[in-house]
Amino acid sequence: MGSHRSVRLRAAGVAVVCALLAMLMPVTGAVAAGTSVTAAPVGIARTPGNNGYWTVTTKGEVSGFGAAVVRGDLPSVGVTVGNVVGMTATPSGQGYWLVASDGGVFAFGDAPFRGSMGGQPLNAAVVGMARTPSGQGYWLVGSDGGVFAFGDAPFRGSMGGQPLNKPVVGMAATPSGQGYWLVASDGGVFAFGDAPFHGSMGGQPLNAAIVGIDRTPAGEGYWLVGSDGGIFAFGAAGFFRASAM
Repeated sequence: MGSHRSVRLRAAGVAVVCALLAMLMPVTGAVAAGTSVTAAPVGIARTPGNNGYWTVTTKGEVSGFGAAVVRGDLPSVGVTVGNVVGMTATPSGQGYWLVASDGGVFAFGDAPFRGSMGGQPLNAAVVGMARTPSGQGYWLVGSDGGVFAFGDAPFRGSMGGQPLNKPVVGMAATPSGQGYWLVASDGGVFAFGDAPFHGSMGGQPLNAAIVGIDRTPAGEGYWLVGSDGGIFAFGAAGFFRASAM
């Protein structure tokens, strides 16, 4: 039951972010390319120029919107899965990684493969991924707060083996790549390395579970997003009203 609820929450959160991005970005046309979508979206990544984005489903089906060019997906290479949980784009926007709940990593375009936890024993499912500024490494995070570093991604600590009130649902890296934040579904935020702690919703009443985190460009603040579309801003992160349609 828990795993199905997690998928529903993640899908709801991604749908909220997709809708927000569609309003904020000058999207030209519909899907740029990619396999026809047959499953719920669970991840999104934007282009460097903020003029497009990709979405990915649980089956690894990638769709591109605006200036986002699809560089491949799992069905196109004959891989059949149902456990993809997210994606991250390269600095150039010419590639991306997909990550699965078993720790498998799939690289497309100019995204280098630096390793994965696929086939390795895990204490908890992988729920998110973040890349380094160079794009030559990445981190995976598990729902238990465990962090796995690959390539030039430094390990700065984790919540693995520590008691958590609620599972971790996502992560964001600092601009320097020398730290990262983890966020739990109750809004708890855990900062490592040079990631400053600016507050959290941990211990506060929430109408819906938190499903993701994103930082400001300078890394001096961050936003948390709930599955109901609620946004919580901390540090230098601004809180904005919805634009008029």
